[in-house]
Formats: sequence, structure tokens, C-alpha cells
Amino acid sequence: ELWMSLEEHQDALELIMSKYRKQMLELLQGRKGEDAEPVLEVHQANSLEIASEIDRICEMGEVMRKAIQVDDDQFFKVQEKLAQLELENKELRELLSISKESFEVGREDLPD
Repeated sequence: ELWMSLEEHQDALELIMSKYRKQMLELLQGRKGEDAEPVLEVHQANSLEIASEIDRICEMGEVMRKAIQVDDDQFFKVQEKLAQLELENKELRELLSISKESFEVGREDLPD
């Protein structure tokens, strides 16, 4: 009798659980269409926001690239000007040295 009672209990539980699963499945399928729309809208809104952020980041990157290019151009111009000034300084020092030597040679040639 106990065995029979246990089997009846199990059969009743299986029947209850199958009905529960069926109702839950129907409920989920029914709500699936309703729930999908708000999630889809949020997803689309997030996608648009992310796309705009990506565009903004790309624009900022382009501005940074241009700034770096301008900075590099300025650096090269300064380097070129510095090289020119160093060369000019060297040439002027050589002229001054030659001038001093000429002046000293000229002073030595003068009688006391």
C-alpha cells in the first residue's frame, strides 16, 4: 500500500509539474513579444549613443593627429632655424678670428 501511495503521489506531482511547465512556457512566450520591444528600444538607444561616442572619439583623434602634425612641423622649423643660427654663429666666429689675426698682424707691422 505504501508503494502504491508513493507511485500515486509521484504521478500527481508529475502531472502538476507538467501543467506548471506548460503554463510557464505559455506565459514566457506570451510575454516574450511584450518584453522584447522595450529591451530592443533600449538596445537601439544604447547602440546610437555608442555610435555617437565612437564618432566623437574619432573626431577627437583626428584633431589630435592634426595637432601633432602642426607641432612636429613647428619643431622641425625650430630645429632648422637653430641649425642655421649655429652655422651663422660659427661663420661669424671664424670671421672674427680672421679679423683679430689681421688686426694683430697689422699692429705688429706698425713701428713703435
